[in-house]
Amino acid sequence: MGISVTKLLIVLVIIVVIFGTKRLKNVGGDLGAAIKSFRNAMSEEEEKGAAKPSEEKPIDGEVTSKKDDNG
Repeated sequence: MGISVTKLLIVLVIIVVIFGTKRLKNVGGDLGAAIKSFRNAMSEEEEKGAAKPSEEKPIDGEVTSKKDDNG
């Protein structure tokens, strides 16, 4: 019940007939550029995070009431 190679080839031929090779090439290029941009942004964020460790600041305040778990 899986997808065979012949079924994949038939689907590929139908897609090429519907969209054309030029349009598929443009879509593939756009998708590749988007993935590359995403990876660059992720690596920049990791570099920023590694360069500056986050410090947690305590919040000043008082507890006015304690919530009871029993309702």
